[in-house]
Amino acid sequence: MIDLRSDTVTKPCAQMRQVMADAEVGDDVFGDDPTVNALQQKAVELTGHEAALFAPSGTQSNLLALLAHCQRGDEYIVGQDAHTYKYEGGGAAVLGSIQPQPIEFEQDGSLSLELVKRKIKPNDHHYARTRLLSIENTVSGKPLPMAYLSDARKFCDEHGLGLHLDGARVFNAAVHHKVSVKEITSEMDSVSICLSKGLGTPLGSVLCGSKAFIHEAHKWRKMLGGGMRQAGIVAAAGLYALENNIERLVEDHENADFLAGELSNLEGIVVAGCATNMVFVNYQGTKPVSEFAEALYNQGVNICAGEQIRLVLHKDVTREDCVSVVEAIKNAI
Repeated sequence: MIDLRSDTVTKPCAQMRQVMADAEVGDDVFGDDPTVNALQQKAVELTGHEAALFAPSGTQSNLLALLAHCQRGDEYIVGQDAHTYKYEGGGAAVLGSIQPQPIEFEQDGSLSLELVKRKIKPNDHHYARTRLLSIENTVSGKPLPMAYLSDARKFCDEHGLGLHLDGARVFNAAVHHKVSVKEITSEMDSVSICLSKGLGTPLGSVLCGSKAFIHEAHKWRKMLGGGMRQAGIVAAAGLYALENNIERLVEDHENADFLAGELSNLEGIVVAGCATNMVFVNYQGTKPVSEFAEALYNQGVNICAGEQIRLVLHKDVTREDCVSVVEAIKNAI
């Protein structure tokens, strides 16, 4: 099955499974799992922050950041379709009593700083206190412009806001811009990096920030049930990914570009966009889109059906697979 639903569907390779099996472990709640500590130190070195904390999921990692930055009755400004607002169960509001102030994304995935400025609440007891700006990189595969990161940092400093980056696919952004990830993440007060998307691990994210910030996040991780014991077994996968799977993301980007080019020649398919490892297409065939998706599945191609379809390339999809996908779509339309 060629699975294009997400880059979360990847399977760990044989080498990754081996380092997991061989991992030296301890009790991470006591802070003595050497492999977890090595992973956190690697994340510190890559992102340019002081400290890091391994979490079981990106959802928890982002929530830890929001809880550490904000208190009850505070507010964070975020994209209307941002993962931390739309796709993480409302955790900030439900568990942190933190009010989200969503605004629309710009075309390039950024949040207009002029609009953000207008949404900052006055220092008055009628309002929630605006504490944090949360941005995302990439957004629907689109990497944020490098200049925007500096502008956002300056803006937050001027207005007394923290700056958090949901960097679930920040390595895709770094590869696209041909920069080290540190050039993106060092502008942030905190960053959540996901290990289980393009980097191909079974699970896990790492939250990075100052020592004081990570100390606060550590307390919240324990409260949320994220304190794991011999977690080095899965941390080893993350360490392997950070050491071996970043540069290869360019292959996913090239495959996405190839697939978009081939699909643009098909009747009934309109390519709506392609950025980094994602291709967005509008299905305009005669049959219902659910039947189109079923016809693809019967040919060994798995997608999420919708009026606009997102095709996500990852390490388990080869160039040859892309050719097969094009043929399957030709047959299914």
